[in-house]
Amino acid sequence: MRILLWDIDGTLMRSVRTGAYKEYTIPVLEEIFGTSGRLEDMRVSGMTDLQIVFEALKESEVSQEQILAEIDRLTRRITEEARRLTGNGVEFFQLLPGVRETLQTLHDHPRYQSALLTGNIKPMADLKMELMGLDQFFTLPGAFGEESHVRCDLPAFAADRIRNHLQSNIPPEHFIVIGDTPNDIDCARHFGARAVAVGTGRFYSDDEIRAAEPDAVLPDLRDVELVLRTLGEL
Repeated sequence: MRILLWDIDGTLMRSVRTGAYKEYTIPVLEEIFGTSGRLEDMRVSGMTDLQIVFEALKESEVSQEQILAEIDRLTRRITEEARRLTGNGVEFFQLLPGVRETLQTLHDHPRYQSALLTGNIKPMADLKMELMGLDQFFTLPGAFGEESHVRCDLPAFAADRIRNHLQSNIPPEHFIVIGDTPNDIDCARHFGARAVAVGTGRFYSDDEIRAAEPDAVLPDLRDVELVLRTLGEL
């Protein structure tokens, strides 16, 4: 068995406009904390949502303790604002090429099971899966962006839940993290999992991705046979 831990943004889907994440996050930070800090100017790809908020407000008078005290309200309001923006009939997110076909093939394959490992807060991850019609492919519990400001923490969180769910002590090397940023590769390495990079992210070059030394690199998920062959070699 191999457990596939999937990143979302830049791997499975992306926003139609660069920086669209900020469209629903900035107003919520201003509503709750009175400022969005330096979020407007940040490159947030590969970060957890909690890390993004910590970094955005680091130079303001808002402490990490204040942010954590508001985490439930923050996750609820960000998701409500995102649902409002995505419900107006204008395309906000788009599925990346080959994603549905690849997920379906892996879902039907006896060797693989999938979970989400994402910097998104869980309700936002759920919303994105709902909007893209991908919910059915992620049958295992994952790990999400409100759980830590350190992305390297997330694979262990997901693995503990998955082992409990399956009642099986699956070793780290049987987990495969699939993502589009060096942070995805780093968190796989930290946990002891395999790492597959896909070249569909907006913010990192092929050279930057390869410098992080993933176990394999895919240009995208269009070629299902290539995906299967690549995963089968790990």
